[in-house]
Amino acid sequence: MHTEFTYDAVLGSSSRAAWQLDDVMPLTAELDFTRPFLPEALARCGSAVGLSQPELLVLNQIRGHEYLAMFGLVEEFILPFVLDHARPLLNGDDYRVRALLQFAGEEAKHIHLFRRFRSTFNRGFGEEIDVIGPAEAIGAKILAHDPLAIALVVLQIEWMTQAHYLEMVRDDTGLDPLFKSLLKHHWMEEAQHAKLDTLMVEALADGRDDAAIDSAFGEYLEIGGFLDGGLRAQTQINLAALERRIGRNLPALQHAALLDQQHQAARWTFLGSGMAHPQFRASLTRLSPRLIERLDAVAPNFA
Repeated sequence: MHTEFTYDAVLGSSSRAAWQLDDVMPLTAELDFTRPFLPEALARCGSAVGLSQPELLVLNQIRGHEYLAMFGLVEEFILPFVLDHARPLLNGDDYRVRALLQFAGEEAKHIHLFRRFRSTFNRGFGEEIDVIGPAEAIGAKILAHDPLAIALVVLQIEWMTQAHYLEMVRDDTGLDPLFKSLLKHHWMEEAQHAKLDTLMVEALADGRDDAAIDSAFGEYLEIGGFLDGGLRAQTQINLAALERRIGRNLPALQHAALLDQQHQAARWTFLGSGMAHPQFRASLTRLSPRLIERLDAVAPNFA
């Protein structure tokens, strides 16, 4: 296995891309609720049946809340995972240790950023929208798996953020400027994290035989299934918030159809789009070409 990324190069890039929380998300910041937060390619609200244009805008903003809240949730297990990976290396390669510790520090900053965003969102939206959890329980469930399986999940998430920003967000001029700025700054640092996690995956796979790699990939799929269940639960929370905000309950058949449509949208946003990323697929191919076949067998469920 081999990748072109190196710890010293990533450390240098990370230092150049670094930003300060108060510059990106000051406590006085306000979101513009007259605009969408997510591009339609990510929100997939346009195919929701029976909602007016103002109601579709509210749904888009709720999906935007979900988007950053879910990132905050997953980064709460990424942070201890990276620290656990770095701890045994403290007397090793200095660039490697510094890059991993910077990775962890930036993940902690992102968690802080998304908590601050949620407070700002709830203030402007007029009520608090719940998020699945508690984060500690979700993290414990995921961190009980094989470290290689966890690293693959993290790698998928990190490459996914690259595609979302570069292909869908960056050139969309209709989005709320503050929300778009949050996605940009998150992308700037996650671009380096994706490279580091590529190196972590290769280090964790080193010396494993085919059976051990196949087993870890099976656990990666199990984590994906667990997250998918959480996405459906979050979609139910989102629809309840939508009904409260628009002041009416959707008819039962419309509610059920919207639940299925929005759950599928979330599955693609948080799982399917990462499975399709060429860099993620390249890492799997380096581990074993068999893994791509297994991935392709399940990926259509998340399209």
